[in-house]
Amino acid sequence: MRDHSKTILIFALAYLFFRFGPAIPISSVVSQKQSLFEVSGVGKVTVVPDTAIVGLGILSQQSSVKAAQTQANTVINAISQSLKELGIDPKDIKTDNYSIYPQYDYASGRSRISGYQVNISLTVTVQELDKVNSVIDTATAKGANTVSNIQLTVDDKRQKELVQQARSDAVQDAKAKAESLSRAAGLTLVRIVNVQESSPSSPRPIFMALDKAGISGGGDTQIQPGSTDITSSITLTYETR
Repeated sequence: MRDHSKTILIFALAYLFFRFGPAIPISSVVSQKQSLFEVSGVGKVTVVPDTAIVGLGILSQQSSVKAAQTQANTVINAISQSLKELGIDPKDIKTDNYSIYPQYDYASGRSRISGYQVNISLTVTVQELDKVNSVIDTATAKGANTVSNIQLTVDDKRQKELVQQARSDAVQDAKAKAESLSRAAGLTLVRIVNVQESSPSSPRPIFMALDKAGISGGGDTQIQPGSTDITSSITLTYETR
């Protein structure tokens, strides 16, 4: 009898708790399918190069290291001084190679050192492009016998501005395509949820090279800057409904 009373009491308390007690929170997760729409746009800016980067050097071969060094150093110093007189900033004249190699003679069937080769090369940045022809002619007149890796490009500050312009044009192109395509497909664009850019292209350097025969062939240097493109490709991802 006592056990039966306890059972009734437990059921009564349980009823009162669930009937009048605080609500028990129930967590629920609602998944919503999101429709996405991607479109790409391209921006392109055409630019005339305004900067030249020129490789100049002297290759000297003599019977001794000292003789080869003396000749090479004399020529490279004369080149550097002449370039400064042309208005090239000293910070834009950089020595990027100074090497000494033995030369071997195998005529007797055995290798023996017959002399030494000294190679000194400069990288010269010409900020005023109209001076590039004079830079090359002056250097060769002073004894440079290698001219190579001539790059026509755009200075860093201007390049960043042009890349930004190409990027902005690419975004506008992508938005225009998105609006046109979404109307044709009956989609409603809600908002942009992602923006992705492929690596923007910098002005493509124009590489040229003149060998010793070309340098000694006579006539003034004639380098034409032409033009090059900076491009940006942007992909926009839209949420649609």
